[in-house]
Amino acid sequence: MLKIGVMVSGGGTNLQAIIDAMKSGVITNTEIKVVISNNKNAYALERAKNAGIEAVCVSPKDFPDRAAFNEAFLEKVDEYHLDLIVLAGFLVTLPEAMIQRYRNRIINIHPSLIPSFCGVGYYGLKVHEGALKRGVKITGATVHYVDEGVDSGPIILQKAVEVKEGDTPEILQRRVMEEAEWIILPQAINMIANQ
Repeated sequence: MLKIGVMVSGGGTNLQAIIDAMKSGVITNTEIKVVISNNKNAYALERAKNAGIEAVCVSPKDFPDRAAFNEAFLEKVDEYHLDLIVLAGFLVTLPEAMIQRYRNRIINIHPSLIPSFCGVGYYGLKVHEGALKRGVKITGATVHYVDEGVDSGPIILQKAVEVKEGDTPEILQRRVMEEAEWIILPQAINMIANQ
């Protein structure tokens, strides 16, 4: 049984996609041990509680500096003896010590076809704003392993999504979530759980 921890910062739509995929059998041989957020007001924590999953907040605001937060965050993650860490809209740069300790056991969902619109500054709506400004016709999402760079780890899965006439960043963001993120993130977890 693959023990996963899901790291979130906001609404938790990708977390919900994982929970739903586990219920429907799209993801097998997997258990969510914990959902951890850096934001005590993240609705994702409510989603976790509603699904009977332990929900924890470790906020940088509760520590005197980033080093103290990083240490506490890593200690909390270590408590759960996770096989896989899933970054599902987690807007925190992971401590290097964590990446080293969990090498090839951390995955992230990114709302573009990497290497397009990725790296520092490209997250959430900013990705879709960038795509629309550049006039791209195809965007999508990527699940990749996390390394020391930003959105630079090995790609696991990608799915393309058409950019349509009249799209706003918000409309495009929703379509990318529905047509790509919520599909390939569960697929990637299931692949890892059953390899």
